[in-house]
Amino acid sequence: MRLDKYLGDHNVGTRKQIKEYLKNGRCTVNGTVITKPDVHIDENVDEISFDGKVLSYSRFHYFMLYKPAGVVSATNDKRNTTVLDLLKEENVRDLSPCGRLDIDTEGLLLITDDGVLIHKLLSPKKHVDKVYEVHIKHALSDDDIKVLENGVDIGDKNDDGSKKLTLPAKVYVKDSDNEGNPVIELTIHEGRFHQVKRMLEAVGNEVLFLKRLSMGSLFLDESLNPGEYRALTDEELKELGL
Repeated sequence: MRLDKYLGDHNVGTRKQIKEYLKNGRCTVNGTVITKPDVHIDENVDEISFDGKVLSYSRFHYFMLYKPAGVVSATNDKRNTTVLDLLKEENVRDLSPCGRLDIDTEGLLLITDDGVLIHKLLSPKKHVDKVYEVHIKHALSDDDIKVLENGVDIGDKNDDGSKKLTLPAKVYVKDSDNEGNPVIELTIHEGRFHQVKRMLEAVGNEVLFLKRLSMGSLFLDESLNPGEYRALTDEELKELGL
C-alpha cells in the first residue's frame, strides 16, 4: 500500500495535506523518516508513526452509532441527513449501515465496510436477535402476546401466494413511560419493512416510539447520546467472531 493512502485511511488529512506533512518529516516507517508519498509499505508488518504516534492498521472498520430520529439509514440522500453524515471525523468511503432503521426510529446501528459481517448479521437464516424498546398506545392482552410470539400475519406473502407469518418473537412487558404509555421489549429475528410497526398494527395496536437496543451480541452503549458514535471495542469485535 502507498504511504499516502495509508495515512489517508487514518484520516490524517487530504492527499495534498499529507504530501506537505511528509515533506516536513512528520511520518516515520520503522523509525526512519519518510518524505515521499508514493513509498510502498506493508501495513501488516511495518510500524508507521505520525507525529510520534504509532498508527495501527485495520482492514475493516466498525462503528457503533446511536442513530437519532430524523436521520436516514443510507449512504447518501439529497433531502435528509444520513447516518454517514454523523461520522464527521471518519473516512466514510466504503462504509454502510448494517441494516436499516426507519427515519423516525432511533437506537443501535452498526456502520462498517465488512460485507461478510453485514451478511452474517442480516441473513434470515442466521436468526440473529434484534431487541427493540417499543412504546405502544394500548397494553397488550395475553392473546396479543401469544400472537406476536407465535408469528403474526403482517401482509407478506410466500412465493406460492400463501401468508408469510413473522418468525416467532419474544415479548417482555415493562413499566409505562413518563406519559403513561405501555412499554415492551420485542425480540425479533428478521428485518422486514416496518416490521415492528406492522406487527403491533396486526394486533390492533400502534407504535408511538421505537428504539433498537441490541443486535446479536452488540448492545447500544448507554453512554452514547443520539447522534454520537464510537469504534467497537476489542471485546465487542471478539464477541462478533472477528
